[in-house]
Amino acid sequence: MNQNWRAIIIRRVILIVLVSSLVGMVTGYYAWSLLAGLSIYLFWNLRQLLRLHEWLKTQQGDEAPPVGYGLWGEVFDSIYHLQRRDQRVRGRLQAVIDRVQESTTALKDAVVMLDSDGNLDWWNIAAETLLGLKTPQDSGQPITNLVRDPRFKEYFDGENYAEPLDLPSPVNDRRRLQFHITQYGNREHLMLVRDVTRLHQLEQMRKDFVANVSHELRTPLTVISGYLETLLDNVDAINPRWLRALQQMQQQGGRMQNLLNDLLLLAKLEATDYPSDNAPVTIDLMLLSIKNDAQALSAERHHRITLEADPHLKLKGSEAELRSAFSNLVFNAVKYTPDEGEIHIRWWGDERGAHMEVKDTGLGIEAKHLPRLTERFYRVDSSRASNTGGTGLGLAIVKHVLLRHRGTLDISSTQGKGSTFTCHFPSAQMVRRNQ
Repeated sequence: MNQNWRAIIIRRVILIVLVSSLVGMVTGYYAWSLLAGLSIYLFWNLRQLLRLHEWLKTQQGDEAPPVGYGLWGEVFDSIYHLQRRDQRVRGRLQAVIDRVQESTTALKDAVVMLDSDGNLDWWNIAAETLLGLKTPQDSGQPITNLVRDPRFKEYFDGENYAEPLDLPSPVNDRRRLQFHITQYGNREHLMLVRDVTRLHQLEQMRKDFVANVSHELRTPLTVISGYLETLLDNVDAINPRWLRALQQMQQQGGRMQNLLNDLLLLAKLEATDYPSDNAPVTIDLMLLSIKNDAQALSAERHHRITLEADPHLKLKGSEAELRSAFSNLVFNAVKYTPDEGEIHIRWWGDERGAHMEVKDTGLGIEAKHLPRLTERFYRVDSSRASNTGGTGLGLAIVKHVLLRHRGTLDISSTQGKGSTFTCHFPSAQMVRRNQ
């Protein structure tokens, strides 16, 4: 209310008081005249207020407010202008929403909006094609009731959406989908689903090619290695000039055998999502056996290898695969730790799950190499591989074994001080020995 209206109200009240006083002077009833004048003014204001209340209660759509006079006319006009401004704002917002919906409708990727409980709010046409959603009957349904894969429910409930999830389509098993989920607002979810069938097929072709080539190379490599071994067993009967060449060929043949074995193991790990022999494994005894093997590998290098393992904690999974992963980590520590260095192996559990750690006092690794250590054939230093006979596939095997057991690998390292490799497994994989 501006200053003019305040002055007008004050003048009207003064005018009513003067008129009432004049009437009271004529009639001789000053108090009753003043009371009657103020009552009439109050009744008129209450009537305008009731008209406003009735309009607010019964208005539908964009119905204009009632017509008024004086101050109330100004109030009704202000409400009318606010109403029109709100209509313009809503119109602009609706236009933006319409453009967004039109653009998402044109996308080939599915866009799904979920509330904080994971119930369907809105989706585009591509979601009906890729996920089989139906309008309007699926509105308000939990997304986990429509995408029933257990891995999706575990991924959605875990609320760790840093990495996407690849799953077969619930509509067509031959179609492969990639799920990206982002939380926004009041814990609501925006889910993007992309058809990655072609990429999956190309990746599968690559895996099949590597597996087939590795398998086919085993036979000729075995024959070559066999003849080399025979020749070296009869070294006295051959020209001494060939001795060094034969020894180098046998050494390189052994490296190729190790490489093919690792490639075939990776192909086997990638063939399925979960190990078939999923049973409780006694990790403390396994690590004790690996420690003894590592001590033998160390031999005259005199590493101090210690083991700290919880004897009551088991891990569900494949014993062969877990042994392969853990031994890779321990044997790597032996290879890259200087003579008389320390290597500590630890196995324990807590409220977050089970953990296996290998800590050494080796050469350490630069921080820039850490994110790529689990890539196939990635070398921190090519001279290291040639000196130790590594294939560059050890940590890739560890990564795939952990993925099959729902685990993750954390790597921390400081140059000149050593490295720590820690395997984390969720609580669902833990089994207490007294159970």
